[in-house]
Amino acid sequence: MKRIDRIDEKIIQLYQKDARITNKSVAAEIGVAPSTALERTRRLEDIGVFTGYHANVNPAFLGVRLLAMIAVRLSKHDPNAVHRFTNHVIALPEVRDVYHVAGENDFLVHVAVRDSTHLRTVVLEGITAQPEVEHVETNLIFGHQRDPILESAWEETPF
Repeated sequence: MKRIDRIDEKIIQLYQKDARITNKSVAAEIGVAPSTALERTRRLEDIGVFTGYHANVNPAFLGVRLLAMIAVRLSKHDPNAVHRFTNHVIALPEVRDVYHVAGENDFLVHVAVRDSTHLRTVVLEGITAQPEVEHVETNLIFGHQRDPILESAWEETPF
């Protein structure tokens, strides 16, 4: 794995704060030539540090009024059951993220839905109907904050 230095770290932080930042602004912020900033940004993409750029969208504008985290416990833990469940759930349009976790539950599934009726349908028809699912517990999400500094610290160690 290729190492990154302090300049790379600063570029990463700038893009985490604003993925639309211009290369000229990146160069000015870190005190290098625009060609150097562009070369380093492309290298960070090539080595897999940047895996994509995205827009944070206010879910309410898409009709989403409710966010939930669904904890799922499987009855079977063989690789085929885990793979089958993961592929099924990630394909559901309401699913934002799927986390395979250790502990009492096997998965945390982050969903975005219109209302409680929609949530009930996703839980009953999209998740509990799967034969390998033993138990689900649904938690409503009241709010969410993202810390870009914490995110970059977590990403330092590849899994």
